[in-house]
Amino acid sequence: MYIPAAFREDRLDVLHRIIREHSFVTLVSNGSDGLIATHLPVLLDERKGKLGTLVGHVARENPHWRSFAGDQDTLAIFQGPHAYVSPSWYTTPFAVPTWNYVAVHAYGRPRIVEDEARLYGIVAELVKAFEGQFTYAWDLDARREYAEKLLKNIVGFEMEITRLEGKRKLSQNRSRADQEGVVAGLRERGEPLDVALAQLMSANL
Repeated sequence: MYIPAAFREDRLDVLHRIIREHSFVTLVSNGSDGLIATHLPVLLDERKGKLGTLVGHVARENPHWRSFAGDQDTLAIFQGPHAYVSPSWYTTPFAVPTWNYVAVHAYGRPRIVEDEARLYGIVAELVKAFEGQFTYAWDLDARREYAEKLLKNIVGFEMEITRLEGKRKLSQNRSRADQEGVVAGLRERGEPLDVALAQLMSANL
């Protein structure tokens, strides 16, 4: 990922927060037939590895998992808020349109999880993480016998992160007045991604 110095994010706690908040990733590997990508939710285990470990599963019928046994890196792309930025929002008279965004790239070599107990644990952890947002949390353990029968249809994996790149393009290369103009423009437009990006920019001022 091309990262100019003004937009580089190296703080591990910030990168981990982006990963946790935007955990539906694009997973890209180089398979036997070339590049293959899968879109899926993952969890971050901060306790494993220097940079953390990603945990998830794919459908067994998805050929992507067969590339996990190789010696090539896999890339997980986390996409945060992003939005078009109009030059009319700047105080600077000469400017061009751009796009502000947040992204994290995590590299590693996935390891297939063969143990059924651990595979069930991965599914349970994912369910717990995403069901936690609801007042009534759907309980996987109450349906454990049925869930365990379905484990043969998925392949679990753990990917220790060996390299982590972060980019927060939030107009840091422009004047404070220009940044404030972008924040105001995004808030006025009012779309969810615009508002989320405006909040990040305001916190960064």
